[in-house]
Amino acid sequence: MKLIESILTKNPCYTAGRKITVKGLMLHSVGCPQPSAQVFVRNWNKASYDRACVHAFIDGNDGTVYQCLSWNHRGWHCGASGNNTHIGVEMCEPGCIKYTGGATFTCSDLATAQAVAKRTYQAAVELFAMLCQKFNLDPLGDGVIVSHKEGCKRGIASNHGDPEHLWTQLGLPYTMDAFRKAVKAAMGGGAAAPSGVSGMKIMGAAVATAEQMKAYIKAKNPKVAQSVLDMVPLYLSEGAAEGVRGDIAFAQSCLETGNFGFAGSAVTLDQNNFCGMGVTANGLKGNSFSTAQLGIRAQVQHLKAYASTEPLKGECIDPRFKYVARGCAEVVEWLGQQENPQGKGWATGAGYGEKIVTILKSILATDGGTAPTAVPFKVRVTATDLRIRTGPGTDTAMTGKFTGAGVFTITEVKDGPGSAKGWGRLKSGAGWIALDFAQKI
Repeated sequence: MKLIESILTKNPCYTAGRKITVKGLMLHSVGCPQPSAQVFVRNWNKASYDRACVHAFIDGNDGTVYQCLSWNHRGWHCGASGNNTHIGVEMCEPGCIKYTGGATFTCSDLATAQAVAKRTYQAAVELFAMLCQKFNLDPLGDGVIVSHKEGCKRGIASNHGDPEHLWTQLGLPYTMDAFRKAVKAAMGGGAAAPSGVSGMKIMGAAVATAEQMKAYIKAKNPKVAQSVLDMVPLYLSEGAAEGVRGDIAFAQSCLETGNFGFAGSAVTLDQNNFCGMGVTANGLKGNSFSTAQLGIRAQVQHLKAYASTEPLKGECIDPRFKYVARGCAEVVEWLGQQENPQGKGWATGAGYGEKIVTILKSILATDGGTAPTAVPFKVRVTATDLRIRTGPGTDTAMTGKFTGAGVFTITEVKDGPGSAKGWGRLKSGAGWIALDFAQKI
């Protein structure tokens, strides 16, 4: 999750300066065809905009989270008492919809609209998981995570239908109950297993980021082909399209291909088969696909065949989909035939699923941020209001001071939320600044 601090310092809600004890989180969608979070940030950061203010917007184009208030600042997001207890987060909506009245809209490009909604949903899961951990909240607790629509039913929010109206009219399977469960899963680094089953559920939103996956494979295989690094995001997009955890598919590929070195593997890079599909006996070459994307799509579809009885969202290109006993392996640990209660599964080797879980845990422990930077070095800051924080990230306290414009020496660089380029420690000892807003000289 990429989080950028964009505090609405000119908005009257911010200048009111009221704080809350955070007891819950409320999920909204913006209610107009605008996927760009920066448009809202720009338009709402005015003294004249006294109608609303939220804690964050989630961009529909890339899933970036723009934090607009300190998390414990009282927002103006739900029009009732929920402002006193809940953090409010708005998901941006597709530009290809057109509201015709109330919460009803038409859509000119369903595929694009669904992609936007999926992107914001997944980012919201990550953000809410972080906030639940930060404020020690149970996402499954009564009234802890609610939509604006649910808030209205509880009497703590005004009469709105978001975001359920968006998901329903776009034909997406999302519900608030599923969202809460996905947040709970993300907090634990893995999805919840089926009732009574111990393990990591295959269906759900990915937890690992593309940056973490790339960093992991480069560490394991420094000679990894650039084409492999370029295709890593496909695991997340193809997985999201079918509701399968793309990070699990990637971890499986690492196992099947020897971290994409293909040493001892039954398949080769040019086959675009990264999961051993079709290698049902020693000596068999397995299936081949014309592109990496199609190979990953087939793998994701095959995982869905094992993990779910739900139909595929897209056209089936998995040549072995029909051979799977649907829903026989809801968790990763059951992908191995020896561990599967029905004796069915992807592979015959002992501990197959546990090996995938071990790889995924290593990926999740990988720092996928910026590479270390040689220090000390100087930066030029042109902004007069660049905040100084006590630590490297927007999850640390503000010192209440600003750098002002000038040249500053950075003595240490660390990754942290709110800055894509990392955080730099000021030589003066005043604290840390986001390097996105400083030019190295």
